[in-house]
Amino acid sequence: MTTAEHRRPPNGFNLVPPPGWDVIPLHTGTKEAMDHIVRKAVAQLPVGFPKDDIPKARLKLTQEMKKVVRRARAKGGMTLYLPTERVHGVALPVSIVASEPIEIPRIRPDSGPEAVLAALASVTPGAETRTLDDTAALRSERDVPADPAKGVDVAHRQVEYFVPVPDSALDQYLAFSFSALIAPGSDLAFYDTLVELFDAVMGTFRWSYA
Repeated sequence: MTTAEHRRPPNGFNLVPPPGWDVIPLHTGTKEAMDHIVRKAVAQLPVGFPKDDIPKARLKLTQEMKKVVRRARAKGGMTLYLPTERVHGVALPVSIVASEPIEIPRIRPDSGPEAVLAALASVTPGAETRTLDDTAALRSERDVPADPAKGVDVAHRQVEYFVPVPDSALDQYLAFSFSALIAPGSDLAFYDTLVELFDAVMGTFRWSYA
């Protein structure tokens, strides 16, 4: 890649989800991706599952998928990553949402993304700097308690990466949000492992210039 190519902003990114995960685009092709996931889930129903109950199971899965997609879109999501295969018989209660680029004004005319990340880190508990494909990014992690009054029905572990788009003329930033639902009385070490999985996925992050 030439120096000139390094100076132009990327036109996208690549992220490699774990095996057994599916990608749902939230702009176009959403319905087709959901239909594919529902068909695959129905095909994985245990042997002996009553045939008369399959339409009901398909409807329930479709409704759940639509709910997850609506939530991702409400957060400005452009891509949703979901585990669609069980791990040792367990359905992982997690998701990853990649959000639309947002513009943040510079703190000072001569400052850059580093100043914005530093300002965000100063007001974000548990924030730390990571590097993704030679780009400084901000990572934060927290447990969010259930609060129906605020629309949070179930407690969850949330991890976010905030990534400036290199050489973007309007100082754009991407956000990647990982959420794992926390079941009452569950072993929190299990969620630490899920967070490690997300960090490993973010380690595959690469800018796309094609």
